[in-house]
Amino acid sequence: MICLKNAEPIQTLSILDRAFQYGDGFFSTARYQQNHLQLKSLHMARISDTSRRLQLKFDLKLLEKSFDYLHQQFPILNGTLKILVSRGIGDRGYAMPDHDADLYCYFYPQADVTAQVEIIDSGVLDQAIGLCMPNLVGIKSLNRLEQVLLKQEANEKKWLEALVTDVQGGIVEGVSSNCFIKINNEWITPDLRYNGVHGVMRAEILARMNQANIACIPRFMGIEEIQQIQSLFFCNALSPMKAVRQLGNRALEVEPCIQLFDTLHLDQLSHHADSKT
Repeated sequence: MICLKNAEPIQTLSILDRAFQYGDGFFSTARYQQNHLQLKSLHMARISDTSRRLQLKFDLKLLEKSFDYLHQQFPILNGTLKILVSRGIGDRGYAMPDHDADLYCYFYPQADVTAQVEIIDSGVLDQAIGLCMPNLVGIKSLNRLEQVLLKQEANEKKWLEALVTDVQGGIVEGVSSNCFIKINNEWITPDLRYNGVHGVMRAEILARMNQANIACIPRFMGIEEIQQIQSLFFCNALSPMKAVRQLGNRALEVEPCIQLFDTLHLDQLSHHADSKT
């Protein structure tokens, strides 16, 4: 693993960093494949939007400098890149320090892996997440305690991924993924109005579905609809599709997920949907 801070390699972090003190920042996780940063424009848009909403100022050119450094270190880049922005070192207390934020890039080299449909067993977690402060909805902040507890429950039940509901009785997402659900032969995705992460892979899949004239309705989904689910898949920036074959004690249809994967060419993430002609 290599860690860069403001495009310079580091080995240690300050104990006064507000990322550690308060979870004051956010992150975005991306995949490098054959020197290509997948869904780069969506990640950059997320970083710009989140920085504005959290009032975090830093030079975006540091990202490109970090990418350049990684390209110099590896003849071919394959692996996971975690981009983390922290408000930086500050005094005790919640008040924001008056300086630029710090940009961290963590790179984890891995073997080149071609995207494919993963088939998993899953279920619905007992723990429900809360509703979010409106200005924080959709942000992948450093405050992930809900996901830590949810992941522990999923691990105990031996589920690689699982459906997460909220305190108002809605289906939200997976532990570390967004979800797409087929009910009455229609694709639906939770609208994430009050909580959840606005994931880049979710945005990419929605764009590709729109381009392919495949209807998908973002809307509130109540937990009472779980028994109506025909097909379900999870997605995130590192895995475009985890199709569920067993949801609790119910078998689901996997073939519609596989057909959608092939139709949307989700094994070709170097071709961003918005840039196609």
